[in-house]
Amino acid sequence: MNTETDTSSRRARRTRRRRPLLLAALLTAATAAALTGCGAGDDAPGRSASDGTPAKTGKKVLWMGDSIAGSEAPALGAALEASGVTFKDASSTGGGTVVTGDKMAGQIARTTWKDLTENIASFRPNVIAYQITTYDWGTSAQQRASYGKLAKTARRAGAELVLVSAPPFKIDDFYRKYEAAIRSAPKAAQQVAAAGGGKVRFFDAGALWGTDAAAGKAQRSSDGIHSCQQGSAAFAQWFTGRLGKELGFEPAALEKWANGKWTADKRFGKLGCG
Repeated sequence: MNTETDTSSRRARRTRRRRPLLLAALLTAATAAALTGCGAGDDAPGRSASDGTPAKTGKKVLWMGDSIAGSEAPALGAALEASGVTFKDASSTGGGTVVTGDKMAGQIARTTWKDLTENIASFRPNVIAYQITTYDWGTSAQQRASYGKLAKTARRAGAELVLVSAPPFKIDDFYRKYEAAIRSAPKAAQQVAAAGGGKVRFFDAGALWGTDAAAGKAQRSSDGIHSCQQGSAAFAQWFTGRLGKELGFEPAALEKWANGKWTADKRFGKLGCG
């Protein structure tokens, strides 16, 4: 056997060993948090058919955000698809913001808005979920205006909007000068949701992650910013539970998706995840 084949075989064996451990860890560490807001009843749409195929809920979620949202996307897509929800990852590495603040954020935002227009036309989501990005730079007023524009865009597209706070992450030298904007963004999003007439929701991910990026609860990878497989799965379980309660579908059990192929996504390899 050549070296490349042997290496691939060893990697595959490590992945198979890791998946049961991931599921066990989630069953003990994440279930309590995810159960908050998972109270869909027995009659909720999304219950699996007799052949084990998830019943379609009719929900189509467009997932937006930066690379933090990107590292959560593989698990989130698996959890939602297992729950009968169609999912599209529209996150953007090094971008993703909708906030037109300073010059750099404004340039990023123009790309995000263009991509959103195209995704609405092609994917036709009825749920747009936007995780606040590390690039939502601007004043509180600019943040509220941008989130308000996103709410109006979703409403015109016939979609509900879910604004999600970002996890706590390491404020390094790059982010230092934007720290005030990073801290004001969740409050601005919450204010827009409160004025959204029931069509805009705000999910505070602090219930899952806490507020300290260095704490074990935050489940950050070695870079202090992104999440590895277990953290991403914990988020997927929590978010799907909240969304299911709000929109009336039953989240799939962990056993249906936590050991899937998503755990070997290349994004985790780039983060140095085990």
